[in-house]
Amino acid sequence: MDVDSTLISQEVIELIAEHAGTRAEVAAVTERAMRGELDFAGSLRERVATLAGVPLAALDEVRRRATYTPGAEELVAELHRRDWPVALVSGGFVEIVEHLAAPLSITRYRANGLETSDGALTGRTVGPVIDRQAKAAALREFAAAEGISMEHTIAIGDGANDLDMIGAAGIGIAFAAKPVVREQAPYSVDGPRLDAVLGVIDEVLSQGLPQGASKSTAVDVA
Repeated sequence: MDVDSTLISQEVIELIAEHAGTRAEVAAVTERAMRGELDFAGSLRERVATLAGVPLAALDEVRRRATYTPGAEELVAELHRRDWPVALVSGGFVEIVEHLAAPLSITRYRANGLETSDGALTGRTVGPVIDRQAKAAALREFAAAEGISMEHTIAIGDGANDLDMIGAAGIGIAFAAKPVVREQAPYSVDGPRLDAVLGVIDEVLSQGLPQGASKSTAVDVA
């Protein structure tokens, strides 16, 4: 599943941007990117550039302020109970994602890295950008590592950056999503609780449908 505005209620880059005095600017670009109006990689570079000079100590406060979406902990606990592997893939930053994954016993995750120098952010990322294609590739890679066929995978997200993995999964779910994602995802859940996605998952499985077979008929769970 996605992280920002899915596993957690915030957009981490906006929390970091508060320390740079650029939150309003960054939030506006994030909103456009999540609606699919901007190229994600380009918009990420633009937003991260505004973070140059933010001290690394500020990330500790960001970690404290990043809170799980209601129902997120319950969802992950239930998936673990079912012995279903859980992974996170984020257009955000691994420095925060790893902190969120550990308490939930999630060991597979992928996210962008923040470049640092002399105890501060440089305004650049390191490594490949985790855009929509990279998210879908991560889903395939994680599934292969677990020996799971793609028709038996589930992907959950809220923004345009999640559309490729939602489309590639056996069950793709838009959660509290932007309109473009709701329109294109096979299934959607409005929230506010993340564990409401279990209703969609269990309904699909109870009907014995081939994973992904109902891509033209969304199941909405309020």
